[in-house]
Formats: sequence, C-alpha cells, structure tokens
Amino acid sequence: MVSALGATLSKSDLLSLYRQMFVIRRTEEHLVRAHQGGLIPGACHTYVGQEAVAAGVCAHLRPDDMIFSTHRGHGHALAKGVSPRALMAELFGRSTGVSEGRGGSMHLFSPEIGLMGTSGIVGPSILMAAGAGYAFRLNGTDRVSAAFFGDGASNNGAFHEGINMAAIWDLPVLFVCENNMYATEVPFAAVSRNTSVADRAAAYGLPSVSVDGNDVQAVYEAAREAVRRARAGEGPTLLECKTYRTRSHAEGMRDAGYRTADEVESWKGRSPITRLKEYLLAEGVANEDDCARIETEVELEVEEARQFAAAGPYPDPSTVLDHVYSS
Repeated sequence: MVSALGATLSKSDLLSLYRQMFVIRRTEEHLVRAHQGGLIPGACHTYVGQEAVAAGVCAHLRPDDMIFSTHRGHGHALAKGVSPRALMAELFGRSTGVSEGRGGSMHLFSPEIGLMGTSGIVGPSILMAAGAGYAFRLNGTDRVSAAFFGDGASNNGAFHEGINMAAIWDLPVLFVCENNMYATEVPFAAVSRNTSVADRAAAYGLPSVSVDGNDVQAVYEAAREAVRRARAGEGPTLLECKTYRTRSHAEGMRDAGYRTADEVESWKGRSPITRLKEYLLAEGVANEDDCARIETEVELEVEEARQFAAAGPYPDPSTVLDHVYSS
C-alpha cells in the first residue's frame, strides 16, 4: 500500500487540500446535527473520515470531467464544486438545493460541473463512468470520468463488466474504490477471500494502485498519474483507497455490534485532516495561523450555508411534475 506523506506538493496545493477536507468535515458535522434535530427528511450517509479520497481525486478534475457517485456522495459533490449552501439546502428539502429539493442526500446532480449523480444503488457508477469514457473517446476529447464506489460494489457484476469494458477499449476512466472495510455492516473480509481490490485489476489487464486513503497526498499523487494516463489516451486505472467511516453507515443506524469502539477510536486517530495538519506544521510548510485562518473561514462559510438552507422555501407543490419524463 502506497503512502505519500513527505511527497513534494506546493504550499498552495497542500493548503487547498486541507481546506477542501475541512469543508467536507464541517458540512457533514452540521448535517449530522440537523438530522438529529429532525430537519432532514430521509437518509443521511455522511463522509466523515473519508475526506482525503474525494479531495485528492477531484483536485485533478476539470469542470467538464464527470464523476459518478454513491449513497455516500456528499464529499464527492463538495470536492467537485457543489457549494455547502446548495448541498445543505438539498438535504433540507428546499428548492434552493442542488437538485431543487427533489433528490435529497442520495440524488445529488449538477451536470454543469460534471457531477452526474449520486445513487443508493450499488455499483452503477462503474458502468456509467465507463459509458461516459466511451462517449469522450468517440468525441475525440481529453475529458475524463471517475467512478467512486465502495468495497461492497467490487463483488457486484457491474464491477467486472465495467472494468473489463474500460480496459479493452482503453477508456479514460478512474475507478476509485473507497475500501472502508464494511458494506453497510458486513465486513469485507467476511465476503471476499482476497480483500485487496487493487489485485483484481490484473485479471483485466489494467494498472492499479492501493493507497492509504487517509493520506491525502498519497491519494493526490496516485490520482494525478491516473488522470494523466486517461487524458493521454493510455486507458483506465483502478485506484483502491483504504479508508474508514467513523460514523454509522447512515445517521440513526447503530454503530456497534459489528465493529468495536476501540476500532472506531483507532481510526479517528488517523483522521486525514489531522494527519495533514500535523505534516504541515512539522515540516514548516504552514504555521498555526495559516491553518487557523482556513478553519475560521470554513466555519463561517458552513454556518452561513446552514442558515441559508434552513431559510430556503420548499418546492411549490404545483411543480411536482416538472422534470418528470415519460416515453
């Protein structure tokens, strides 16, 4: 497994990654409290603990590149360019949300910035990203698509079909497996004899790399090479990011009985945000004032976003059939 703490990134790049991860974390923490207060209808799957993956991958993507996400997609949406305002308003069910209050937590869409949707169905992101990559190739562009999915999806038929198709046609796709060790509450080790998702790439003839998904620099470096390959027409890459969600599968669900409190606390100590901050300070790349300035800015931004979301109007019932199509 690759770790890159100590890799050479510029101060601006590192602080940008720190800010992005902090935005995701603070937004999710506000959403947790809102859900507990009954302000969010429906499910709420948070990305707490996995921030380095979305930040490290999306740092290399342009607005015209496409990403396809999962039920745990808030972090991907924010890293691709959705504002905390638009994200929080969507979960509050307000018309000012990114999907006009019609999608909620698991159906976030913003095609204008390349967010082609989050989905609670396991595995479709893999096939859709392959399809987008095929379209990019047919159109002769250098655009890239990325599929985010969990370890559970790697046992889905969509994984094998999508990876194989992308490999034989050299499609410009990043397959990003966020291996957080559990599919809902089922340990990955209980359903897979080989728990290395990266190893599976060899069967399809495409390169892969397994990285410490809580080391944002490792993710950043691996994603940079994968995106370079894709834009150059060299085909897809499978990127396995070994990480961990430190909250329950979804808010309101149990967080015990399938993993121990010691395990959760151990992973909290490996927070990607804390690790990057410790690196910045230890290496003299940034000082406490630099970090504090970012943290204060983000705190204010996310609090303002929460107020904006709560004040927004609900969708007008007369528009219920808008955006609904039939053949």
